[in-house]
Amino acid sequence: MLVVAAAGMVVAGGTAYLLQRERTLAQIDDRLASAVNEADFIAENANPTTYAEALTAIVQRLRPGTDEATFALVDGRTAIVPGGDISIHPERDPAFVARIGTETADAVVVRGTAETTAGLVRYVAIPVAVAGDSATGVFVVTVDLRARLKPIDDAFVTFAIVAAAALVALGLVGWGVAGRLLAPIRRLRDTAARITASDVSERIDVVGADDVSELTITVNDMLDRLESALTGQRQLLDDVGHELKTPITIVRGQLELMQADDAADVASTRDIAIDELDRMNGLVRDISELAVINRPLHPRLEATDVAALTASVRTKASALSPAHEWVTSRSAAVVAELDPARITQALLQLAANAVTHGSPTGRIEIDSSVEGDRLVFRVSNDGPAIAPESAARIFERFGRGTTGRGIAGSGLGLAIVTAIAKGHGGVARVEPRVGGPTFAIDIPLVLASQSEEIAP
Repeated sequence: MLVVAAAGMVVAGGTAYLLQRERTLAQIDDRLASAVNEADFIAENANPTTYAEALTAIVQRLRPGTDEATFALVDGRTAIVPGGDISIHPERDPAFVARIGTETADAVVVRGTAETTAGLVRYVAIPVAVAGDSATGVFVVTVDLRARLKPIDDAFVTFAIVAAAALVALGLVGWGVAGRLLAPIRRLRDTAARITASDVSERIDVVGADDVSELTITVNDMLDRLESALTGQRQLLDDVGHELKTPITIVRGQLELMQADDAADVASTRDIAIDELDRMNGLVRDISELAVINRPLHPRLEATDVAALTASVRTKASALSPAHEWVTSRSAAVVAELDPARITQALLQLAANAVTHGSPTGRIEIDSSVEGDRLVFRVSNDGPAIAPESAARIFERFGRGTTGRGIAGSGLGLAIVTAIAKGHGGVARVEPRVGGPTFAIDIPLVLASQSEEIAP
């Protein structure tokens, strides 16, 4: 930026200086040309009889202006100078006088530039002759070039000083502005350098509303996703390590205590090992499924007949336990936007829990209803009630209740249900009910079309 600004100033200032200088030089040349015409006019109107009279008349009448000097040469020497105070005296320079004599030897007007003891001058030498007089003289007009060009030079020097000061100011302001604009990027760089796989909690402060701030917001969002992914990975590893430790310990203990020569003990140990391995297989499957569910869920929403979906889930769930009575007390006769596959998965998980943790036989209800702007699916059974202190914990990973739920299962089923409900913008909860627990999936109602809720 400074180089471009400096180049612009040099071009602008240099162009203006050269143009003004050429204009001044042209004015000087015009002045010298007019002096030739004036000298000729004076010589013709003075009616001189000798060239000396003609020179005297010219010197007397053609007075020098500011920064100018006039004089006349007779026989190659300075002979006539005007009276008054003259600022420069090039006629006192013998070398200059000799140069004028040489240049006008052919009796022609000469114009040029010369360095004299009086300074650098622009001059015109005008030979003067009178009819009847064989001798000639020379009338000289000089202009002090340095004096005439001094205002332009001074202006250019002033411009150069101001331009240099402006460049310094521009550099300081640019440094400050660039530093302020790039400060978030430096903080971003420093933050990225500090972030490790073990700690991605640090965030960058967002200041302002420009493109850099938008970049900062984007990077912070990226760090949020990265932290969530790393946290999920650590949690998954913790979950796997915690939950697989028990069946591994059981299998190892049974194998260590097994009597190899006792066929019955071998068969019993084999059955226990296979049962624990089956449980481990189910646990790994649940963990994998939960890991997929806990990623940012993008439900494939489609117009779904909620009443038909409720009936379909009830039909599928009845295969889990023919010993139970599967009923639907009410269903929402609406067509809603939801992901039927995910909702079916969640309801079947709740139905499987009802079979596993409820009474061996009994009534299991799978219902759906519209409540204001919410769509609620419920699965109820006549099993033991859920203790209030366990109602929130059972929806966590590997969370289990303390009443009636025993140790069966991986403790991941309800976590999967919660993830599906959150993916639809809703919640999963336990509702108090006389006669057994009720699990509900409460999601926002997004209608494709709607009619009154009806009983089946």
